[in-house]
Amino acid sequence: MFNVDIETAPDMRLDALTHIGDYAEGSKCYQKVATIMSAGGHWPDTKGMAGVYYDDPSATPTDQLRSHAGVLWTGGAVPEGLEDVSLSGGSYALLHFKGPYSGLAQAYEYLYGAWLAESQHDLRDAPSFEVYLNDPSDTAPDELLTDIYMPLMS
Repeated sequence: MFNVDIETAPDMRLDALTHIGDYAEGSKCYQKVATIMSAGGHWPDTKGMAGVYYDDPSATPTDQLRSHAGVLWTGGAVPEGLEDVSLSGGSYALLHFKGPYSGLAQAYEYLYGAWLAESQHDLRDAPSFEVYLNDPSDTAPDELLTDIYMPLMS
């Protein structure tokens, strides 16, 4: 149904804002992060926008969902107004998703359901995260590209 690869990712840094609540409403945090990055001229020190999702929306009340919205940071000091979040390297299932963000829930259901059950891999105790490969402000929803990283035991 979806293309999934196994990848070994390096340790990464996410400079981000915390979001509590419906994951679909996190766009305001991404807009604030983009404003901070633009105002400070920080875009050259990033590898794009990314988000970390800590809770399963099917098992956690919507108003208690925790996430970080930010940028993959390669610079030095954290830009003012953002917090530094460490993403551990290691083995990940990487699902390449093409389409509107509203379709990501279906991709997660496949990845954590059918794909994981058939893969014979075990989950590692780390959060999943998404890397957004193009800009929704100038890309048609059907052409949006998102990589979903699901942590696996080595």
